[in-house]
Amino acid sequence: MGESACLVVDTRMTHPQGREIAEAVRRVTALPWVVVNTHGHFDHCFGNHAFLPAPIWGHERCAEMLRRDGPVKRAHFAGRAEPPLSADLAAVEIVPPDRTFGGEAAVDLGGRTVHLRHLGRGHTDNDVVVDVPDAAVLFAGDLVEEGYPPVFGDAFPLDWPATMDAVAALATGAVVPGHGAVVDGAFVREQGATLARAAEVAREAYAAGRPVDDAWPDMPLPEDFARQALDRAYRQLRGDPPYDPPEVLAARLGVPYGSTSSRP
Repeated sequence: MGESACLVVDTRMTHPQGREIAEAVRRVTALPWVVVNTHGHFDHCFGNHAFLPAPIWGHERCAEMLRRDGPVKRAHFAGRAEPPLSADLAAVEIVPPDRTFGGEAAVDLGGRTVHLRHLGRGHTDNDVVVDVPDAAVLFAGDLVEEGYPPVFGDAFPLDWPATMDAVAALATGAVVPGHGAVVDGAFVREQGATLARAAEVAREAYAAGRPVDDAWPDMPLPEDFARQALDRAYRQLRGDPPYDPPEVLAARLGVPYGSTSSRP
């Protein structure tokens, strides 16, 4: 929070959940808010609508991901969820960031400047961290996970270790992960070492021609996460496109592509 605005980092997965955050912020301050999306996954930005007409910051590929994949992911997760969450997800109006950048951006809150940094590919190709240097706080999004292994569904496992090194270099105080409890630089470095080992195993396994079914036990991750990491690493090593087109994604997730659109 600055003298003229407050910052909201991520907005959860539905309009009601976004409003819960908005109401919590209003119990602390009446200052106008500025929103940052750390990346383009539904559980971090489907609540954006609750903060309009506030400016919403995010990486340029975060906005692209929401426009490309958001409708399919909305239909998929609405179909998997139980009521009333299923209805809330189906009703989401997808609002991509309207203040986009590629590498770095600075947001002036009045007497406090926060720095938005894209440090490299990791959990997605559009992760950003929110650096508040005068408070020694770093919001890391899903580049850092506490209480749960890193998730690789849209990840770049071969790039993630170097990105984590850059996160660790900024972690001079508290680090707020995308999920779980607040951590510190030591935790970031430890998780970075796990990711580096996973990338090493993936490179060696691919070079040896080992299929995922054979290689996953060597990964320093639980089976489901190890298989996902290997799938994504092999995709990188083959030079495949990093993301499926929406119609292919819809078919893979079992969502009728014709039923998806950018608005509910």
